[in-house]
Amino acid sequence: MVKALSFKGDKKPKSRKRKVPQDDDDPDATDSKQLATTTTASAAAEEDDSWVSAEATGDVSGPVIFVLPTEPATCIACDANGKVFPIAIENMVDGDPTTSEPHDVSQVWVANRVAGTESFGFKGHHGRYLGCDKFGMPHATSEAISPEESWIVIEAPDQAGAFCLQTAREKFLTIDDDKAPPEVRGDADTISFSTTFRIRMQARFKPRLKANKEQKAQEKISRKELEDVVGRRLEDDEVRKLKRARREGNYHEILLDVKVKGKHDKYA
Repeated sequence: MVKALSFKGDKKPKSRKRKVPQDDDDPDATDSKQLATTTTASAAAEEDDSWVSAEATGDVSGPVIFVLPTEPATCIACDANGKVFPIAIENMVDGDPTTSEPHDVSQVWVANRVAGTESFGFKGHHGRYLGCDKFGMPHATSEAISPEESWIVIEAPDQAGAFCLQTAREKFLTIDDDKAPPEVRGDADTISFSTTFRIRMQARFKPRLKANKEQKAQEKISRKELEDVVGRRLEDDEVRKLKRARREGNYHEILLDVKVKGKHDKYA
């Protein structure tokens, strides 16, 4: 479920959760501490509302903004009536569009795959989907996804980390900045600079970042779990060695050494 968005400057509610000290090298770490640490890490991942850049089509998920190739930087927004237009981006670091974050919900679209297809649907803040009619005019007026509200996200061939949005009519979303004010359209025939956008998204929805956080959580293990795997009580230095191996990636090799050592000690 997508949580309510927060923006820079918003006050965050104070957490009343007790902090759990983390010491992976403590051989006497209890199961309760282990569970609390893992739970805290998982909660932190779920609360991560920072914004990052999508790098591949498979990254695109959850709340996103489409950063347009304009000067000054703008992104695609819509009003309550479904009118689609470019709006200036206020939240950037040193004027760098690749660090863009939304300052208003009108700039945010929730990306989801259309079931059984390679297409995406992008739902606006008012519960309607981004679409494009046969005349090349974008809109956000439909409460359901039809072919007009289905988009193919294509990685730009000559620009890493950039994307093009293709309509069901095989046209591309573009920005016409020759007009005043600039106009978003969906009738470009070919990929060009004006059809190439950056997609910014919330970090907690990015698959690779989520995988990294899950991997770090899996690196945590208690003394009891280690002793269950080895099949005997462990010395303090053995616990430290196994925990360190979990972090460094040679856990199974060290585990085998510890098991072999136990058998030698048993028959010595």
